[in-house]
Amino acid sequence: MAPRGTSTGVLVLLLLLLHGCTVMAVDLYSSNTNPEVQEFQRVELSCQIKQTYTENPRIEWKKIRNGDTSYVYFHGVIQGDLKNRAEIKDGISLVIYNATRTDNGKYRCEVAAADDPKRFAEITINLTVTVKPVIPQCRVPKSVPVGKSAVLHCRESEGFPSSVYRWYRNSDALPEESRSSPKFLNSTFTVNMSSGTLVFAAVNKRDMGQYYCIASNAAGSARCDAQLLEVYDLNIGGIVGGVLVVVLVLVLITVGMCCAYQKGYFVHSGRPNAPSFMNSSKTDGMNYLRTSEEGDFRHKSSFVI
Repeated sequence: MAPRGTSTGVLVLLLLLLHGCTVMAVDLYSSNTNPEVQEFQRVELSCQIKQTYTENPRIEWKKIRNGDTSYVYFHGVIQGDLKNRAEIKDGISLVIYNATRTDNGKYRCEVAAADDPKRFAEITINLTVTVKPVIPQCRVPKSVPVGKSAVLHCRESEGFPSSVYRWYRNSDALPEESRSSPKFLNSTFTVNMSSGTLVFAAVNKRDMGQYYCIASNAAGSARCDAQLLEVYDLNIGGIVGGVLVVVLVLVLITVGMCCAYQKGYFVHSGRPNAPSFMNSSKTDGMNYLRTSEEGDFRHKSSFVI
């Protein structure tokens, strides 16, 4: 067993070491580590020194986004994109004016002892700048036959965080699945609220109406204009009858042309009885040569070139 005096000495040494670490340490806190603000508004990234035992501590702010780290506040000067849009408040907190979507990301507040940069504390603030959705682009088929499938599309790409989409028919909000609501049990649709698609497995007459979509997120919402979806009966009998009529007309035309050929209504366009320069009616012993410039040239058969 170690002597009692030795144990007491070790304990005192440990307390001194702990006290020395405490003296050199910097203790930080934040009133809000996950601030959220709408685009073009003011936001404060809170970073406060709870206690420190060093004068004039070194203060730095860094931004971390997509794995890259860049200085925001260094050597007492605002850096980068925030140079004319931010300032340091109360000697340490970072205030951003007119925040934009590019300011989204993590910000690290670092405070180090001036006499020993290795002794420092840090706190991370996760900033979210929300962006209101723009009017979504909606595509609704103009008409669909009964029993056929149909897909309606709704999409916008400006909102942050990503928008959630909800479809409406005649001002009635559609559930994600038709079978989940007694009001839509006779329908066969599903709604993907993330992609904005409304899919009908087989439309029926009750699905006809005015459809529109609303895109929304934490910053607000926007809707497209209502568009009419018509549902009509597919007349199979009429289609078959129309095809038969076309076939019958083609058959009659073909038979009529065959009969006309047999009766000689269609003859060769040439005139076999018309005179020609080779006709034997020319005077015996005389040949006729026709040229494009001189017409008929008469010569006797005895003419020698």
